Amino acid sequence: MTDRTKGPAELRKQVERTRGELGATVGELAARADVRGRALARAADLRDKAGAMTVQLRSSAAQAGHAVQGGATRAQHAVEHRAPQPVRRVAQAALRLPRPVLFAGAAGAAVVAAGVLRRRNGGR
Repeated sequence: MTDRTKGPAELRKQVERTRGELGATVGELAARADVRGRALARAADLRDKAGAMTVQLRSSAAQAGHAVQGGATRAQHAVEHRAPQPVRRVAQAALRLPRPVLFAGAAGAAVVAAGVLRRRNGGR
């Protein structure tokens, strides 16, 4: 046999190789044509990203909440140590019994509002 002529075994190998390449090409074309499958895969990717972002945002929010809580605690300690004794007693009582303090504050606000309205109307 010469270089130009190929034997049956060589031709079979070439045919099998060509079939394999053709099968891969057809598979790639089918994947490109599967719009629904690609859309579903993209939606799954976006869902995963959204889930990861949700976890990250919750973590950031928790850290911010802890930071604010720490700042509030520091402010509370500063007020406790610097405020006059009568103010501290009233604040502690308000923490123990918030409802009476709320009613007293509302009554005080009503008295102030009545005074402001009376002044605006010329004492009528």
